[in-house]
Amino acid sequence: MYADDIWAFRQEIMDCDAESEDRFAGCISLDVSTSAEEWIKICKLRRCEETCGEAGTTVPSHMYLAVRRKDLKIVGMIDLRHHINHPVLGTWGGHCGFSVRPCERGKGYAKEMLRLNVLNAKALGIPKLLVTCDVENRASERVILANGGVYEKTIDVDGSGVKRYWISAV
Repeated sequence: MYADDIWAFRQEIMDCDAESEDRFAGCISLDVSTSAEEWIKICKLRRCEETCGEAGTTVPSHMYLAVRRKDLKIVGMIDLRHHINHPVLGTWGGHCGFSVRPCERGKGYAKEMLRLNVLNAKALGIPKLLVTCDVENRASERVILANGGVYEKTIDVDGSGVKRYWISAV
């Protein structure tokens, strides 16, 4: 149902955020997928511990599309990793990443996406979420803080500062 819009979302990110290393944050493999159908298959494989290895990861996760009700347009994507028992995820990757379609930024979608993802985490039994952002990414930091993010510390990742926040899901 959403395959065409997933691909349009991908193209808009490619066109508008070409210079950003984090342009596909929370979009698990969308940047390297050859079609929306392939990406959907990857997302399905990543849901379970038993099949996530086929999708190139050891950590299961769920992908959520943020769809605007009035026109059924995808406005964002957010993932939820079931755990962060992994060197990268436990250090700077965190439990989730998110992206908002460039033409829809600044409208509060990311704040609502993260709020709902905290509820998803609670339903999966995850008591608190590690959510990180680049020190220069004030928009993501505001989203994290608006959802109760508690600053832990800033770490260095390959010469860039990354802020670590914790959000309670209980």
